[in-house]
Amino acid sequence: MSISSPLAHSKEQESAGNVVLLHGLARTAGSMDSMEKHLNKAGYKVCNIDYPSRKHRIENLTSEFVVPEIQQCFGDVLTPLHFVTHSLGGIIVRQLAVEHQQIKIGRVVMLSPPNQGSEVVDKLGTWGLFEWINGPAGKQLGTTEDAIPNQLGPATFELGIITGNRSINLILSTLIPGPDDGKVSIKNARLDGMQDFLVVEQTHPFIMANDTVQSQTLHFLQNGTFQH
Repeated sequence: MSISSPLAHSKEQESAGNVVLLHGLARTAGSMDSMEKHLNKAGYKVCNIDYPSRKHRIENLTSEFVVPEIQQCFGDVLTPLHFVTHSLGGIIVRQLAVEHQQIKIGRVVMLSPPNQGSEVVDKLGTWGLFEWINGPAGKQLGTTEDAIPNQLGPATFELGIITGNRSINLILSTLIPGPDDGKVSIKNARLDGMQDFLVVEQTHPFIMANDTVQSQTLHFLQNGTFQH
């Protein structure tokens, strides 16, 4: 985990707010470093959380790792916390909203979230190699009705979603119907209750480091909409 205070010094910028960053499956907080710097420059206090995404189920990752890290970063804050997430991180925020309502959620930007699951998990989730790479949380991200993404309900917070339409894994893309980013279809990134939705020419692993995506993320945190 890293926590960074605003780099700017004006009162207006220093009061921008608090943001929690949650990386994706089989990634680390380092994958969100450039996003952290971008938001930091805009005046946000940023908590970039590292959690063992391959080691536990989503429920345990949320309650045993993410919640304590948030409390360590910000204490018992009364003001809502904003979130920027990649992939699995978006499902963890939804789990937070349902099971940990003591944490008040402000605006959320999800990048390439499997909000309705991924067909990749449906097809490969029973393979030993898949579980070794992705762990128990990865196996929970299918598209069936009883899969976690389809049990958490619509968004109950201000939500903007950005997803990609380019793939660097053409083998996985053959398992996914319709346009996709190599892991998640554009259709399955959507979530009922979202305020805005944006498709960019990016791939699943690298979407968070794209300049346009970072600018659009900041715009949503500030305004509750993307720039179209």
